[in-house]
Amino acid sequence: MIISKLILKNWKNFKDVEIELQERVFIVGANASGKSNLLDVFRFLRDIAKPGGGLQKAVTDRGGISKIRSLAARSNPNIEIEVFISDYVTKELKWRYAIGIKQESRGFRLPQISYERVWKGKKKIINRPNTEDEKDNARKTQTYLEQINANEEFREIVRFFETTLYLHLVPQLLKYPQAFTGPDLPGDPFGKGFLERIAIVKEKTRHARLNNIQQALKLAVPQLTELKFTTEMGYPHLEALYEHWRPGAGKQKEDQFSDGTLRLIGLLWVLQEGDALLLLEEPELSLNGSIVSKLAGLIHKLQKPRKRQVIIATHSFDLLSDKGISLKEVIVLEPASKGTKANVASNILDIKNLLNAGMSPASAILPRIKPRNINQLSFEFKS
Repeated sequence: MIISKLILKNWKNFKDVEIELQERVFIVGANASGKSNLLDVFRFLRDIAKPGGGLQKAVTDRGGISKIRSLAARSNPNIEIEVFISDYVTKELKWRYAIGIKQESRGFRLPQISYERVWKGKKKIINRPNTEDEKDNARKTQTYLEQINANEEFREIVRFFETTLYLHLVPQLLKYPQAFTGPDLPGDPFGKGFLERIAIVKEKTRHARLNNIQQALKLAVPQLTELKFTTEMGYPHLEALYEHWRPGAGKQKEDQFSDGTLRLIGLLWVLQEGDALLLLEEPELSLNGSIVSKLAGLIHKLQKPRKRQVIIATHSFDLLSDKGISLKEVIVLEPASKGTKANVASNILDIKNLLNAGMSPASAILPRIKPRNINQLSFEFKS
């Protein structure tokens, strides 16, 4: 299944957004335009649906209602999210899930639903608040999405949300985990426990995935000849062998890998990890441009057989230079005084005309989203 349409009202940067989504989605925009915040909508739904999660925790983890409500919200303070979920192959609408969130006007000021609705196809099967909710206001502090005794009719979308994958591997967390103390973030979004993630996979599956990664690294990383998983004193490690004139002298563990090598390993691993909705944030970071230019095609090749949707936040010219990217796959974010606007690139006439003239998606789109006065940046600092 894929999320085929997203509607947002008063969510972070976005006051009012309605966009169609494809199997592969590229979200592009300037710094602080809302790329990460748009991705976070899907993580938010995952955090409500997953075991041990729920509405209260999902909101609290983000700093409370005031931190997720758009600053452009005026007459309607509700935060509203609606997703349309369709079959990957036929594009037939299977589910719709909609939630409105507000804060209690008195008492503990907890987040609560202003509404929660579920459609199976075109038939509405859940419509809250219901009579019981109105009798007991505390019921509104929990969604049916998080309640196993209430979501029996739509558990398919509960499972869809809760299995959403996000990985934005930060190499320093992986290289020096002991330097970063304190509780780990739920879901390990930045890869501190990436090696443990590899370790718990069945040996046969782990070997197959690492073998695929090894073949790719041989092409992308000079002189690398072998990648394998090892354990030392009970701790998991990755070990790479590089060509060297001294036998055995070219062995390195993950703390000696380059940032780019670690990020590429993390990306190639997660692309093989199941068939759930996959969220990627700036996968181009630390990678050579020639590698980045191949990522769009690689993602398509690996995910198409899995019938898996991938949503990518990026502003990489190299990544978007792939002429196999359709304008229907690109969401363009443009900040405005009343919240960031989000439009599918194929609906923007100027971009369509530039692409028809022979430009790549990168050349047609990226000049439109650069900061208006960026050329003056060098004049703002005096020597």
